[in-house]
Amino acid sequence: MKHLPLFSLLLAITLFSGCSSKQYFEPENTYSASHASQGYGANVIDLSRNGGTLNTGSYLGKAGISQIKLGEGYRFINENTRYILASNSIGTLKIINKSTQKTLRTVALHTPIVSASINNGVIAYILNNNTFGIYLMAKDQKVIESRSERTYAIDTRAASPMFVENLVVMPMLDGKIIIVNIHDSQNAKVVYISNESSFNNVIYLSRVKNTMIASTPTRVITLGGTGKKEYKANISEIAVEKNRIYLFTQEGHIIALNLALEVMHQTQFKFAHYAVGTAIDGKVYALDQQGSLIVLNSTLSQSKIYHLGSINEPVFITGNILYKDGKRIELSALGYE
Repeated sequence: MKHLPLFSLLLAITLFSGCSSKQYFEPENTYSASHASQGYGANVIDLSRNGGTLNTGSYLGKAGISQIKLGEGYRFINENTRYILASNSIGTLKIINKSTQKTLRTVALHTPIVSASINNGVIAYILNNNTFGIYLMAKDQKVIESRSERTYAIDTRAASPMFVENLVVMPMLDGKIIIVNIHDSQNAKVVYISNESSFNNVIYLSRVKNTMIASTPTRVITLGGTGKKEYKANISEIAVEKNRIYLFTQEGHIIALNLALEVMHQTQFKFAHYAVGTAIDGKVYALDQQGSLIVLNSTLSQSKIYHLGSINEPVFITGNILYKDGKRIELSALGYE
């Protein structure tokens, strides 16, 4: 029996459950985005928070499409300016040197990798049994590895570890973040976000100046100078621009919050189920699973809807570019007026 990638399986479940409800987002008027769209000669077959694996064997990252091959059976996990992180189904972590396009090292972690990040030769990773660890490239050694509580099902939008000076923030699969000092793992700090029994992993993690933002599918928190703030919602996607947090909910709401998680603006598109969303350059973009792209201003008071066609593969946004079904769509060319 052929096994589907985890993202593809859960995407199929999500789409099926959406279809079975018979409630679709059906805007009365839509516009063409053909002037902003062009093909790029590949298709996304697997997705992580940081990019996608292409059917050509290369990958799509935050900087766009790379021609570097990951190797047969490997999927893209993350990258920095020097290295690419890829993994396979048996938990082998591959480190690829960008300048030589050669594999620098493979590390046997023995369990499938959910997410990983690399900074200054330090690799932080999360495994699908809810284990977190730190690997030092210079020593070719795991210096920290610890398993957290058991998880039964996870959302595929798994956040990647985040480096803050000598600290690593680990986005766990059971609704919490663990803050670990690379040089002193005994004094780790645990912050709980939510406590759902399944699909409770951290799906978003970032920092705006001295404020950390983290989210599970049911709750977003901020940690900053004023302490811990929280906001509950059924979250499909989250995006941050400057000091504004945008939530895209399962009920079709788009909500703008400040860093204290106070509601600034909100709107709703009835029956919209968001596949992906982002906020950049004063615009907010939300792609419904039926292929309608909603473009809004930053206060959510104006909008325009473009029809992009049905979604047949994982979609990914990086910067001003939406990659969808083999097409590269320039979001900056689409307005809300």
